[in-house]
Amino acid sequence: MDVAFWLLLGLFTKHFVVDFPLQTKFQWSNKGTYGHPGGFLHAWLHAIGTQLVIYVIFDDLVLSLIIGFVDGVVHYHIDWAKMNLNARYKLGPTTSEKFWWLVGLDQYLHALTYLGFFALLVF
Repeated sequence: MDVAFWLLLGLFTKHFVVDFPLQTKFQWSNKGTYGHPGGFLHAWLHAIGTQLVIYVIFDDLVLSLIIGFVDGVVHYHIDWAKMNLNARYKLGPTTSEKFWWLVGLDQYLHALTYLGFFALLVF
């Protein structure tokens, strides 16, 4: 299999692991407060995971640090915006289908981030 497959598999697997099994209440309950350590921790875990994926595939430390940093910053702001929209409009998983629309949009924007990295690194 080629590098494109492994890159996408690595990024999407990293995303699942960090966004779901590794995400604690400290992280998800504080992502809506700009600058809170919980949100930073969550974004930092994404940055480190992306750095590992990029480094393993491309064996380039500088490239992996740059892409990981960008992923962390982008991920942080996507999550922060989602949490604030949920709070502003009082959306919850059992009170509004729009809560789930935002969850889907959040995941879609993260996927587009990875496709951007894919386009940058593979094409």
